[in-house]
Amino acid sequence: MPKKMKTQLPDMESTAQSILKVTLQKIPFLKIVSIDRERSRVDFVVNLALNNKKQALIVELKNNGQPRMAREAVNQLIRYRDSFPNAYSVFMAPYISPQAADICLEDGVGYIDFAGNSYLSFGQVYIDQTGRPNPFKTRRDLTSLYSPKASRVLRVLMNNPGRRWKMQDLATEAGVSLGQIANVKKILLDREWITQQDGFSLMEPWKLLEGWSEAYTYRKNQVQNFYSLKSIPEIEADLARVCSEKGIEYALTGFSGAARFAPAVRYNRAMGYVFNMPEDMVSMLNLKEVESGANVMLLGPYDEGVFSGTQVVDDIRIVSPLQIYLDLKGYKGRGEEAAEVLLRDVIKPKWSKEKR
Repeated sequence: MPKKMKTQLPDMESTAQSILKVTLQKIPFLKIVSIDRERSRVDFVVNLALNNKKQALIVELKNNGQPRMAREAVNQLIRYRDSFPNAYSVFMAPYISPQAADICLEDGVGYIDFAGNSYLSFGQVYIDQTGRPNPFKTRRDLTSLYSPKASRVLRVLMNNPGRRWKMQDLATEAGVSLGQIANVKKILLDREWITQQDGFSLMEPWKLLEGWSEAYTYRKNQVQNFYSLKSIPEIEADLARVCSEKGIEYALTGFSGAARFAPAVRYNRAMGYVFNMPEDMVSMLNLKEVESGANVMLLGPYDEGVFSGTQVVDDIRIVSPLQIYLDLKGYKGRGEEAAEVLLRDVIKPKWSKEKR
């Protein structure tokens, strides 16, 4: 068997061994005899005395516990079973996602991460500790995935979930560089959220949306609150008219957008994006800026990507249902409820139709 390339740093291996010791030392009838580093096969072997019987654990350590890396580790451990016929296989990483944990369990592999999640089942030993949050989720890859430029890529993928993309085509559609596409593609591959075959396409867009909504807030945009004496439909119509006359890019979002796609949504505040809003627009719309009691919210977009997938409904521009969902999910005052209605009645049915 060829010698395996080692990518883990020594301090990471030391941390993994320390965590493994702490986990195993809680078991009164188990004794750790030795931990041996295996340079040509698995990362290290733990030799145990279990009720006076010998038991070995073979451990594969990765610096990333996302599904793709977990699957790679599990496949490696399965290949090593012939060389360690009576050993129990264990995957370790700084954080092991629930989807990665399921991959381990499907093939009878245990796991332990640095956050405190673990599953071990061998002999008389049974440990099952789950639900610990990821303490490393502010890492660079997560920041990169939801950055403004990367978000443009996500919007295009999620608005077209059934399409297979070539990198250059996706870069052109999203208005970003090939390097940006490559970075996003790698992160999504690690999570097994895209599949590669004659290009690549999004597999489970709802998982990506869930993670994105947790990292997103409409307050990323420049928020201005106003009051108007006019009715909400009149305010929205005036906004559309003024922006069209002045050639200003705009689109309704939030409750204003959701009501166009899901009529069951009720609201009393108009909400829309205006790109580079001129100073005289407030007076043209007869708006008064207020700190409380607002019935109009205008957003200066944090990135032009918010306009990706914009549609025209009844002569008024509306951002995509995806963007409306993101803007409403963290919005107080029934925003989350409206977002879930939109997800159930509009977004998921569209995804299901396009994936067929």
